[in-house]
Amino acid sequence: MKKVALVLGTRPEAIKLAPVYLRFKEVHPSITPLLWLTGQHNQMLQQAMSAFGIEADTNFHIMTPGQSLTTVSTRVLEALEGQFEAERPDMVVVQGDTTTAFSAALAAFYAKIPVAHVEAGLRTQTKDSPYPEEMNRQLVGRLADLHFAPTSVSCKNLEREGVGSETIYVTGNTVVDALVRVLAKVRANKPGMPDGFPRIAEQDTMCLITGHRRENFGHAFEELCRAIADVAVRRPEALFVYPVHLNPNVQKPVYSILGGIPNVHLLPPLSYEQFVWAMDRATVLLSDSGGVQEEAAHLGKPVLVMRESTERPEGIAAGTSILVGTDKTKIREELLRALDRRASSGEYLADENSPFGDGRASERICAEIERYLYARTPIRSAPANQGDFVSDKKIAVC
Repeated sequence: MKKVALVLGTRPEAIKLAPVYLRFKEVHPSITPLLWLTGQHNQMLQQAMSAFGIEADTNFHIMTPGQSLTTVSTRVLEALEGQFEAERPDMVVVQGDTTTAFSAALAAFYAKIPVAHVEAGLRTQTKDSPYPEEMNRQLVGRLADLHFAPTSVSCKNLEREGVGSETIYVTGNTVVDALVRVLAKVRANKPGMPDGFPRIAEQDTMCLITGHRRENFGHAFEELCRAIADVAVRRPEALFVYPVHLNPNVQKPVYSILGGIPNVHLLPPLSYEQFVWAMDRATVLLSDSGGVQEEAAHLGKPVLVMRESTERPEGIAAGTSILVGTDKTKIREELLRALDRRASSGEYLADENSPFGDGRASERICAEIERYLYARTPIRSAPANQGDFVSDKKIAVC
């Protein structure tokens, strides 16, 4: 029996690794999956896990008030050093670009344990955009032994950096697996929504907003809030729903600039099930999140990306993502245009054409990890392909 430790610390990691963990539990009896939480986030992380009915085997509770990136990194390294010695897993799985992912990959490297990187190869090639995520994922890419790239674009990024093609697998993104699972649930049974959430009818126009990027803190965040305020005043018939991140650098400008506008609804963070239901009902999304770009593509929803660059150019090419940065004028113009041009007009992508996957990424990832651990010989399921990942392709080399 082989042991695979999935190490995660934030809500996005929980969402994107839950399908992998569940796939191991349900389909791979030769693998014992271990779910380890660093606690980089806490409340929001637990919300995401509850949506999938999973619980951690270990929680290191590293979170401290006002924690710095250095604090998170060193505490994860210290916690995992002892845990690796005690459990000695056969592989460590990390996801994405968080400080937890980088620190766990480094700790595994120090312990000489192979690392699998889920959502590998995303790049902006700008060191501090997003910060610190761009460097985190590049460094994990140097430490990993298996690279699960969501698209052929990310696969090619890895190959350009000298990663051996025999270690790269194009699988689709596990966020689509998670979304498919939860979407069916919330469409069948609407989750209870928090106090202050507006009633949303089918014909209502609604903008769903998220924002939390560290590089936007300060003036840039104030500008994007002013843009939202301008549009909300111009479009009083539209609803603007903003579950506000708990970080004080987000809370202060959001509540001071957007508080009190009648059609702007400021809420505490939503659970994943609540957020999926809201995305499914939204007309347009305004976000600086990476995962929302992928989820919006599957749902066929336009998303205005409040960042100067994106490591998910597939959404731009597909027409679901529009890069607006943090310039107040550009955000205002594009948001007005998107609200006036409803997604239901057919101008936007349908879910079956999503470039980010078909809901079977975790199936492919778990199969390749099992082959690696038992055969130490990667087995390809299909010959090389030239295009992006689409739903009728099996796991393949880019």
